[in-house]
Amino acid sequence: MSRIGRKPIEIPQTVKVKVEGDIIEVQGPKGVLTHRIPEELQVQLEDGKVLVQRKVENRRARALHGLTRTLIANMVKGVTEGFEKRLDIVGVGYRAQLEGNVLKLSLGYSHPVIYPIPEGIKIEVPQPTKIVVKGIDKQKVGQVAAEIRSFREPDSYKGKGIRYEGEIVRLKAGKGRGKR
Repeated sequence: MSRIGRKPIEIPQTVKVKVEGDIIEVQGPKGVLTHRIPEELQVQLEDGKVLVQRKVENRRARALHGLTRTLIANMVKGVTEGFEKRLDIVGVGYRAQLEGNVLKLSLGYSHPVIYPIPEGIKIEVPQPTKIVVKGIDKQKVGQVAAEIRSFREPDSYKGKGIRYEGEIVRLKAGKGRGKR
């Protein structure tokens, strides 16, 4: 049995969980998230805990067991605390600014990069070189952060570009001066 899938998920007082058929709905102070439960699994609610169990014993069910439990746990965390990813912009003249529902990035291209902010995601720009992506859906927050980073990934010689906060970019030595 999956070690992760076996653990029950504690539900805080502020969160309501509803299971209807193969859809689980998690509602909390920050919003509502839904997820479809694979047919190989079943979800039970027991005294403030969510239990994920397998209906059948096959390879697919074993693979989905821990995954589904973790996704539900992330939904519970998302509607209570939310998720955030922080990005740093490194480079002369590289900056970000918010204009309504659009993130405008100056990244050394001949034109600014315009990124429309998806629904359910909140972006903050505390400084022109810092971006904070927030939301209740962990997958969506990570996806948006990855999309923003992909506009100018850190370059391997000078380290210029957009990187995750705390990300270590290994720099290459470059050509250097050869023998004369």
